[in-house]
Amino acid sequence: MARAVALGVAAFLAALPGEAQEMSDLPIQSPRSGSVEFRLGGYRPQLDAEEGLTTAPFSKVFGDSNLLLFEAELQRFFYQGIGSAGVSLSLGYAEKYAAALLPDSESARSKERTGFHVLPVHVRGVYRFDYPAFRWSIPVVPYLKPGLVYIPWWITKGGEPEKVEGREASGGKFGFELAAGVSFLLDVLEPRLARDFDSDLGINHSYLFAEYTYAKVNNFGGEGFNLSDSYWMFGLALDY
Repeated sequence: MARAVALGVAAFLAALPGEAQEMSDLPIQSPRSGSVEFRLGGYRPQLDAEEGLTTAPFSKVFGDSNLLLFEAELQRFFYQGIGSAGVSLSLGYAEKYAAALLPDSESARSKERTGFHVLPVHVRGVYRFDYPAFRWSIPVVPYLKPGLVYIPWWITKGGEPEKVEGREASGGKFGFELAAGVSFLLDVLEPRLARDFDSDLGINHSYLFAEYTYAKVNNFGGEGFNLSDSYWMFGLALDY
């Protein structure tokens, strides 16, 4: 009996128009558990805003332009319903080089180059309001990411670690931050390609996004280097 029913269903599908057969061949979307992001932006630590400074030593050496910051982030979702919520871990890197100032000089430069390096580490909560995108194909997805950040920093001179009073010029600062952004769901541009991307690579959705971060990174009001900043970043996100 069961075999007869199966044969009947197969014969019915074979008799359907070509378009219906094509739809029946489309793969079912794979389960979604998280996302990975890659982003670029301009970051400028507020080193010249430290209390007690009467000059701007960072700007004097490195100028007024931003550091180019690259970050990669891995997200894991623990809730998917009216939006998606989870946690994320990200790592970044930025550097800036300039000719070192000569000792006891305000403007004369040496032939050696000095570099300032940072390696931001972020632990964040994530909430993405993607329900309208998946339910009604509205391709705009706003999101929030509050969290904590730790930024190791170090200074080099002539390619070697800089030393001040016999110790390497390096350290790290803790702080908090809030990132808010909006993503554009690329699936709406090429739905069939998006389905193939999922079936072949397990990538459920892809997005372009813009993100604004407010970061207060000064050991929660402590003394010393102030690595705080507010900045924009832009990138690509892939759900998996």
